Amino acid sequence: MTEYEQKSERAQQAQQFMQALPYARALDMRVDDIGNGSATISMPWADHLVGDPHTGVIHGGVVSALMDTCCGAAVLGHPAVKSATATLDLRIDYMRAAKPGQRLRARAECYHLTRSVAFVRAVTTDEDSDNPVATATGAFTIEVPTNG
Repeated sequence: MTEYEQKSERAQQAQQFMQALPYARALDMRVDDIGNGSATISMPWADHLVGDPHTGVIHGGVVSALMDTCCGAAVLGHPAVKSATATLDLRIDYMRAAKPGQRLRARAECYHLTRSVAFVRAVTTDEDSDNPVATATGAFTIEVPTNG
């Protein structure tokens, strides 16, 4: 299987994973890119996701859900991971409010694996990609096949 075919298969698996999550469907999340331990997932701004109706700022829980899902997708996109994953720990630092009306995009990287834990970092931006809305670090369960 070529690298392109592997990436396409992982993207399809990640999209199926997200479609199985009611909150991911409700937030209209979309897999933009996945492969080799990284993922990019985006979602549109919507009125019903606003946390403060006076400002139009999207609720922090929506940002959290996007980042958690993106981190999990990055883990699933790692070539050494052959199992499902679940969040063990996720720390999110909110840097600023996302601009009302703008699409949110999370990018996550799985940067280290042990036999049972994947370590991930992520950044979420709106259309100002140089000015993060939030950053995250997390740990996720995995099973890495052992040789022998």
